[in-house]
Amino acid sequence: MSHAVSLLRAARLARSAKPFLARGGFKHERCAGCRLVPSHCMCVLRPSVRTRAGVCLLMADIEPLKPSNTGWLIADVVADTFAFGWARTQTDPALLILLSDPQWQPYVVFPGEYAVPERVVHSVQLADTLGAETDKRPLFILLDGTWAEARKMFGRSPYLDHLPVLSLQPDQISQYKLRRSRRDGHFCTSEVAAMCLNLAAEHLAEQALAAYLDVFTHHYLQAKNQLPIAWEGAAHQRLREFSDLLPPRDVVEASQGEIAVSPINRFAAAGDRLNAAAAPWPLRSEGAAQRFRRP
Repeated sequence: MSHAVSLLRAARLARSAKPFLARGGFKHERCAGCRLVPSHCMCVLRPSVRTRAGVCLLMADIEPLKPSNTGWLIADVVADTFAFGWARTQTDPALLILLSDPQWQPYVVFPGEYAVPERVVHSVQLADTLGAETDKRPLFILLDGTWAEARKMFGRSPYLDHLPVLSLQPDQISQYKLRRSRRDGHFCTSEVAAMCLNLAAEHLAEQALAAYLDVFTHHYLQAKNQLPIAWEGAAHQRLREFSDLLPPRDVVEASQGEIAVSPINRFAAAGDRLNAAAAPWPLRSEGAAQRFRRP
């Protein structure tokens, strides 16, 4: 499955003079669909939720290449996700066309303290509160990169200056574990997207994206620390509510002819088979000491 972020990643790789090596990450073959090692692949878990809202990712230069990037997860869940590489001196014409498309109402998602008060909003106009002639779909523009990169994108993108700035007011702290932020109150891109979907009354997509991030985090850290996947853990249980899960073909064929095989049992069987598959290294025991390094 190719979506906007995977296509942007492929284009960025094509321009690279040498392979991209994630700092502190595992140096093994990765699945093209989820960027994890094959033994911890989570492509079969990808949820699909219809949304009226869309997401536009403006991504810093190497952000699409980072395995820990969560914009990829947004594109998996939200069908209308657009992704563009950001550069100070060049602007993709397709981005300008998108921002001027009359079906969308773009919002630049950024802290309001960095914008003039007249641009700052804290809510999203919903379809049932608008007249038929102004019934636009919300398009959330997320600046995907480090905090320094995001500030640069916000301040040096004149084509965003006329758009409202959606300033979020979260009542929670970030649960993201794959990178460390030097500033309190920062959230990963996927968490920000989930908060935006909540404001747009896209509660099913919001919950699916949050569950998907939890599962991705679990798979990533288990792979990094050479541990098996807890397929029956709380994160996977939550995600099952949003995913049309299918186990690997050999598990399906083996279960043919059986009576009343439940989807949950098939899901667990698929997990057992994936955990038992040949991994690129020996798996540690659950009680082994774990070292968490910055990806």
